[in-house]
Amino acid sequence: MTTASTSAPLASRRSFPFVTWFRLRLLARWHDRHVQRLDLAEIDDHLLRDLGLTPEDVRRECAKSFWQA
Repeated sequence: MTTASTSAPLASRRSFPFVTWFRLRLLARWHDRHVQRLDLAEIDDHLLRDLGLTPEDVRRECAKSFWQA
């Protein structure tokens, strides 16, 4: 075996936990954003006024895709 063939798998193994952690955090963030928008859509107008939001603000926010901040 050459050192080139043995070093490539080691390099990919070292970066794997970070890449997996990053992807899991990203998926969790997307899921949280989706759930928050679902909850926001269910708030009635009286509570929206207390929050300083209009129904148009809510419609605009809920129309966004889960990956959009």
